Amino acid sequence: MNAEIIAVGSELLTPDRLDTDSLYLTAQLNAVGVEVVAKAVLGDDRARLTEAVRGALARAEIVLLTGGLGPTEDDVTREAVAAALGRPLVFRQELLEAIEQRFRRLGRTMAEINRRQAFLIEGAAALPNAHGTAPGQWIEQGGRVVVLLPGPPPELQPMFADHCLPRLRALLPPLAIRTRVLRVAGMPESDLDQLISPVYTRYQNPVTTILAAPGDIQIHLRARSVSEAEADRLVSELSAQIEALLGDKIYSRDGAPLEAAVGRLLRERALTVSVAESCTGGLLGERITSVPGSSDYFVGGFLVYTDRLKTELLGVDPRLLRDHTAVSEPAAAAMAEGARARTGSTYALSTTGVAGPTGGTEATPVGAVFIGVAGPQGCRVRRFRFLGNRERIRALAAHTALDLLRRTVLQLE
Repeated sequence: MNAEIIAVGSELLTPDRLDTDSLYLTAQLNAVGVEVVAKAVLGDDRARLTEAVRGALARAEIVLLTGGLGPTEDDVTREAVAAALGRPLVFRQELLEAIEQRFRRLGRTMAEINRRQAFLIEGAAALPNAHGTAPGQWIEQGGRVVVLLPGPPPELQPMFADHCLPRLRALLPPLAIRTRVLRVAGMPESDLDQLISPVYTRYQNPVTTILAAPGDIQIHLRARSVSEAEADRLVSELSAQIEALLGDKIYSRDGAPLEAAVGRLLRERALTVSVAESCTGGLLGERITSVPGSSDYFVGGFLVYTDRLKTELLGVDPRLLRDHTAVSEPAAAAMAEGARARTGSTYALSTTGVAGPTGGTEATPVGAVFIGVAGPQGCRVRRFRFLGNRERIRALAAHTALDLLRRTVLQLE
């Protein structure tokens, strides 16, 4: 069965609010074998919402709406869905009493406008809301299911888990879904797809989705079958072929981000790391320490944006900086070696470069970055040229430094 999700709320059409409900619902639906084929975000407009519900019902067996169940005039989800289904709204006294009781427990008097929340679409089953005043609604019509859910995640999530999932499982045929997420570093998306598309395009099941971010590619594989064992077999068969093509470019086979994969590697081998950052301005250290338990392997770091601090904190020779500049291979090497010596870490990473938008020269244009890795076998520095704005260049530098550490520990570099 397929599903569509409609998130309701004019605030979701502003740059200040994100629709996170649909992400949660998609994960829950996928887990029981329901494919989400479309999502929409609509403002608080009754006519548009009515048409959107009619369109969704024509395409999908399950339609879920989030938000718009409050007591105010701009909460129009109940009325719009009722119009789309051709059913009236019916007042339910027991719902009003439950709402009034909730207000009494909070030591408040219910406002008259909250009576609107006691109206159900004719034939709907009320879904109890243990964390708010707006009940949800479950409606079945013509082989279709329409579900109305409150917008706040603390209300939506327990309502869906406790009252919707059991109903869905009773309706759905047995179906198992198994997923695998391969993550790849150091490879352009076009090169990756050219390499693996001859393999994954031969399969309709599993389905392959490729997601790309600066320096990082995710390959999502999703198999569906009547049994868990068969779904596992399908996803493993395709994954093995892709892994054989990509080899050590794959840094994670369970969807873990690069900083978690590197941290796991360091912890397993009882290794430590420190950082000396210039152009990344703390992004590298932030990536490493975003992983819970990173204190097991992260010793600390230096944020040395000026030549003076590179000398005072890391012991970089001022003559080296004068002769080669701070954005150079010798400077990156001296920074990494200085951080390792001062912290006693197994490895040390350094970043120095020109993030822009100004400051570039003919020798070191904007986007030029040197990354050093110092370790027991010595120090190696690689030069990169990243394209994009300041934010993208800094993000790519931090990501690439982590991958260089991974490859160094695994002796791939």
